Amino acid sequence: MATILNRTQTFATNGTVTAAGLHNLIDDTGIYAGLITTQTELTTVGTADQLLIAVGGVSDTGAPRRATVQNLFDDALTAGTYTGLNLTGALTYGTATGTRLVSANATITTGTITTGVIPTLTSSTATFGTTTSTAATITSGTVTNLASTTGTIATLNSTTGTIATLNSTTGTIATLNSTTGTITNLSTTLAGDFTISNGTGTLGTSGATAGTYGSVTAIPFITVDAKGRITSATTGTFSSTPADGSITPAKLSQPFTLATAVASTSGTAIDFTGIPSWVKRITVMFNGVSHNISGATDLFVQIGTSSTVENTGYLAVSDASAFTTAFGIRTQNASFTTKGAMVITTLGSNVWVMTTNTYIDTGTGVRNGSGSKTLGGTLDRVRITTTNNQTFTAGSVNIMYEG
Repeated sequence: MATILNRTQTFATNGTVTAAGLHNLIDDTGIYAGLITTQTELTTVGTADQLLIAVGGVSDTGAPRRATVQNLFDDALTAGTYTGLNLTGALTYGTATGTRLVSANATITTGTITTGVIPTLTSSTATFGTTTSTAATITSGTVTNLASTTGTIATLNSTTGTIATLNSTTGTIATLNSTTGTITNLSTTLAGDFTISNGTGTLGTSGATAGTYGSVTAIPFITVDAKGRITSATTGTFSSTPADGSITPAKLSQPFTLATAVASTSGTAIDFTGIPSWVKRITVMFNGVSHNISGATDLFVQIGTSSTVENTGYLAVSDASAFTTAFGIRTQNASFTTKGAMVITTLGSNVWVMTTNTYIDTGTGVRNGSGSKTLGGTLDRVRITTTNNQTFTAGSVNIMYEG
């Protein structure tokens, strides 16, 4: 067994131990390591267990002090640096001040951390003053001020909590999920045309001045970018009176339309079909048209609908000759060639009237005529033929129509 008494007192062989010497022996007794190392080792320590502690700064002759484990951890430690402390399992905080480094996957049920670095934080009712975290999970607590200047918060989840102020100047929040919580003050500058400041979103200016552009006498000129924003807006004036020569038949909604001329050198009839319903006037033109029969044979112009060309109901006359089956032009025989035009105009309600002025080039003179015809529907075709459908032998014909 190790020595546990101090032998500073000496005695002579066969000498006499006096009372004073015995007292000196007891007074000089000290407690050394052997007193502790010879004891049975405890594998667990309870809050009521007591420890012997030598007070720092007191000489070896001073008496040791005792303290329970409960007292040791109940605010008995003074300020200082304690290294090599490793806490595992569930850790419950009261009020922690200063800076605390908490191990990964720590669970805090209640308490306040003013400044902490918490790799993975799970908390149900805790309140955090200023917290920096890489992957914090807050289920129902309140985060008063979560600040990150250069750090990265990989995933911040809050199901029912409230984040009063979330500040990040250069850090990155990869995923921010909140189902029922509220971010009352969020400020950020986005890389684009939209900013958020103190919870208010603002669109970037597009370059266009706010105002109203265009009126009954002004034309708005608008420039739109690829994002659909108006970047420029101005107005220009226009005159209500068109400039001379600026309106041509091609610019009219119902313009003058010239069909393709057809040679009248064969066949018994020439048809022009597909005439639009908006047409109000048709001019039929003849250029040296002749046929192969001498005698009482004349040129005929008949009109019709999409169903058929009509050959009854005409009331017309040409060179004192009456016609009831067509608008006729008196030609008489094959030696005559006809040059000129016939104009057919509507009165409305499918009623059409005709005037003609042609020239017979054999010296027999001008052939004038007029007439009318009521169609059974909307006009859409014109046919040029002859009495008894004689064969054409020379010339060409064409039509022009207008609205």
